[in-house]
Amino acid sequence: MLLLANQMLFSQTAANSETAIVAARQKFNAGRDLESKNRMDEAGSFYSEAVELCLDEIARNARNEMSYVILTWTLQRQRKYADVLEWGGRGLRVNPDNYPLIEVMGEAYFYLEDYDRSLRCMEHYANAVPRGDRVSTAYFFIGEIFRLKKKYLHADIAYSTALRLEPNLPLWWYRLGLVMEALREYPRAIDAFERAVRLRPGYPEAGQGLARVKKASGA
Repeated sequence: MLLLANQMLFSQTAANSETAIVAARQKFNAGRDLESKNRMDEAGSFYSEAVELCLDEIARNARNEMSYVILTWTLQRQRKYADVLEWGGRGLRVNPDNYPLIEVMGEAYFYLEDYDRSLRCMEHYANAVPRGDRVSTAYFFIGEIFRLKKKYLHADIAYSTALRLEPNLPLWWYRLGLVMEALREYPRAIDAFERAVRLRPGYPEAGQGLARVKKASGA
């Protein structure tokens, strides 16, 4: 009887944890959708609810890995980067191979301008899960870091890899255009800026970049 009672208690606890995680994920997704529509106050309310749900679940079950993942994703949207690193670190103590945590911590390090740690996180993620959901984003951030360090050949490889995986993001083409411009590879710069403008008509920075490289190349 005691064994059966323990099994029933475990099953109920697991069900409660799953319910909490699903609710937190829904709150996070709703906040992100509202943020994309520039409804920031409403988004913030949903993000706060997601954070509360995750913290409550961690208090009940500190080994629930998804609580840390959704919590850090939400804190990232709130731009609470130090908190992302704090809770991400706690989650990695539960499982050092939690790759979504490694990736989101890489983003947090980037925004805190700790580029070396960011690069280590992003390269770790990309190497460990080459088909991961965030691998294109990881390569984009790797490109950003190398561009900021003026290692343009490395940046070219990273941005190009990101764009092979996700070719429809105008910002990424614009950044590649900047790197090609810095390398004076003007045909590739023109192509990258043109792709950015096609994807986002009226993109001012990409349009200005296109005009610059056409003038520089005599095109």
